[in-house]
Amino acid sequence: MLDVQIEKPLHSFTLSSSFSAENEIFGIIGPSGSGKSMTLQCIAGLQTPSSGRITLNGRILFDSEQQINLSPQARKIGYVFQNYALFPHLTVEKNIAFGIPRVPDRKRLVYEMVERMGLKGVEHCYPSELSGGQQQRVALARTLITEPELLLLDEPFSALDPYIKDQLERDLMDRIQANYEGTVLYITHNLEEAYKLCSRLLVYEQGKIAQLGIKEEIVNEPVNRTVAQMAGCKNFIRVEVAEEMKEEVKLKSENDIYLVARRKKPLNKGNLLACIHSHHVKLSKRKGGTQNTFPCQVKSVQEGITFVIVQVNCQGHMLEARLSSIEWSVLQAEQGEGWFVHAPKESIFLVND
Repeated sequence: MLDVQIEKPLHSFTLSSSFSAENEIFGIIGPSGSGKSMTLQCIAGLQTPSSGRITLNGRILFDSEQQINLSPQARKIGYVFQNYALFPHLTVEKNIAFGIPRVPDRKRLVYEMVERMGLKGVEHCYPSELSGGQQQRVALARTLITEPELLLLDEPFSALDPYIKDQLERDLMDRIQANYEGTVLYITHNLEEAYKLCSRLLVYEQGKIAQLGIKEEIVNEPVNRTVAQMAGCKNFIRVEVAEEMKEEVKLKSENDIYLVARRKKPLNKGNLLACIHSHHVKLSKRKGGTQNTFPCQVKSVQEGITFVIVQVNCQGHMLEARLSSIEWSVLQAEQGEGWFVHAPKESIFLVND
C-alpha cells in the first residue's frame, strides 16, 4: 500500500496532498501546473516535501519528523516519464538492461522482457529508429525489469498522435496488467483517458485535492465547477433552490426558468450551478412534455465526422448539445414550428458556484 501525506510550497501555491492507493490504477488529474507531476516527483524522491510522510508497503520513504528521506534508488519505484527519457546512444536491449545490476542472469532477464513487451526484432535498434509506441514499451520494459513496488506513469500518451493513442492506451494497460501486480499512479489532464484506465481518481485544483473518489462519482457528482469542467461539462446555469421535495428539487434561474432535478445529496442553499453534460441535452422541433423543456434558438452548428455540436440560446442561457450526425440529420428533417431544448432531470447535477 502507498500512503502519501505531503506539503510542498511551490511558486504560486502550496501543494497539499493526502491519499492512499493499493493494487489499483489510481488516477491523478488536474489542469497543467496544478501539482500532479510534483506529487510523483516527491513520491519518487526526485523532490523533497517540506513536511509530511510517505510510506510504501510498510517502508518509510519520507518522514519529515523522523528526518527520513530515502534516495530514489532505495525506494524501489518505477517511473515512466512523459518523454520516456530513453538514452539515445543505447540500443533497445541496452536501454532495458540499464536499470538492473550485472547479475549472472542479466541477459536472460532482458531477453524475457523484450519478448513480454513485444519488442522482438527491434532490440538492436536505437530510440530514434522506433515508433512512439515502441519507445513507450521500451520505457515501460526498462522500468518493470527492476521489479518496482510502485509504478508511476506521468502523462505517457501526451506526446502521441490521436490516431494511435487509443490503440496504445489499450496496449500499455494490457501489458501492465499482464506483467505487473502492484499499484500504479497514473497522471493525466484528460479525464476521459483517466476514466477508461483508472478505478479511482484524485482531482487537483491549485495544489489542493478538489475531489477524491471512484471515477463514477467524479463524473456524475462533481463537488465544484472546476471538477465539473474537468469532467467535460460545458453547460452551467446559475440557480437557487425554489422548492425541495423528497426525491426532487425545483430550481429557479436568473431568467425565471424553472428546472426540476433529482435530489442526489444535501444542498447548500447559497449560490448553486445546475450542470448538464452536452450529450444529455436533447433538441426537438416538437415541445413534447413540459418538464425541463423550453423554446430556444439555434445559434451555431459545428459538424464533425461522427458528431455535431449545436449551440442554442434558451431565454438568455447559452447551452451546448452534442448529437450524433445521424440524430442531427433526423432533427433537420423533422417537422415543427421552432426548436425546443430538453434537460432530463436525472442528468442535472448541482455544484456550488
